[in-house]
Amino acid sequence: MKQIKSNEEYAASTEQGRVMVEFYANWCPDCKRIEPYFDEWEAKYAGDFAMVRANRDELPDLGEKLEILGIPTFIAYENGQEVARLFSRDAKSKEQVESFLDEAYQK
Repeated sequence: MKQIKSNEEYAASTEQGRVMVEFYANWCPDCKRIEPYFDEWEAKYAGDFAMVRANRDELPDLGEKLEILGIPTFIAYENGQEVARLFSRDAKSKEQVESFLDEAYQK
């Protein structure tokens, strides 16, 4: 899965098409719990949207700008516009995240 390393890369990655971004941190136990499923999700949703990851601790300005207050946080973008968000309190299990991924672009 593509790893976002800068604010500019984030902007370029989310400006066109459908892109799902996961904000995480290396110390986050919930992030580690769902991490093994990323390859599966990336393959399952490949025709629907791209998936990328951004380390909240490595991009603090971006995290503050986007109000990433808890991790993991997932943000669904369509052509540069946020269309859905899953907050950390609801992203603690495979089932919770997968339910969000299934429904994020159905709205």
